[in-house]
Amino acid sequence: MKRWSILILGVVIVVAVSLVIAKRQSSSTKALEKESASAKTVEVKRSPVLVELFTSEGCSSCPPADEILSRLDREQPIAGALVIVLSQHVDYWNDLGWADPYSSASFSERQNEYASAFHHDGVYTPQMVVDGQAEFVGSNWEKANDAILSAEHTAKATVQISRAESGAADGAIQLNVKVENIPNLSANDTAEVLLAIAESDLHSSVARGENAGRSLSHTAVVRQLSVIGNLNSQSGKTFNASPAVNIASNWKRQNLRAVVFIQERESRRVLGASSFELK
Repeated sequence: MKRWSILILGVVIVVAVSLVIAKRQSSSTKALEKESASAKTVEVKRSPVLVELFTSEGCSSCPPADEILSRLDREQPIAGALVIVLSQHVDYWNDLGWADPYSSASFSERQNEYASAFHHDGVYTPQMVVDGQAEFVGSNWEKANDAILSAEHTAKATVQISRAESGAADGAIQLNVKVENIPNLSANDTAEVLLAIAESDLHSSVARGENAGRSLSHTAVVRQLSVIGNLNSQSGKTFNASPAVNIASNWKRQNLRAVVFIQERESRRVLGASSFELK
């Protein structure tokens, strides 16, 4: 009888120990899951950084920069930054053998505005500009990463873009733009709220010029750039607009994105940005 009592007591002790171990393992698993969830939450909190590339299909130095812009968009290499890219094709190469089908005089003008802000005597391609504050040769991957890493720490407005349920004319898309927490403007400066419509997955077979015989691919080519609002020191911390976007017949809607950004006129500092797929 005594042997059976000892045996039963042993079984009870083993079961109790097993339950304690299982409870501790469960607690450890829940703690790890909680830490993992917290890590994921931190990971998605990325600061928007606007990266612009001034490029041309007539420039033989530009394709490597085009590829870097595509990589930045695709790979998002800086953990704390949401890289928002725009490719703007200038027109001053068009008389040198190949007329870039995506070029516009307005993009050349915009690049000249940057030249003035950076105190440069002229313009060049490929030129990359990060948040309106840093510029360098667009084919330099290391400088691009360094500039983005630096820009991610600056205070930015919260920009939200959504599609309106109705209101746009046939063939157009009505958007709702809401901007909050706009940083203070620089002294004696004003700002613009700009809307860019950009198209990706574009391809060209270049027949003449420096890139003759090459097939080129492009990401986030700006098809349209417009001002949808103006801000000054008295405008407050919020902005709302409902712009209508007219889609040209030769644009593929599934490859379009809308990019809204706020930029100071004199300093060219970008105060916030967001991107929204139009497909």
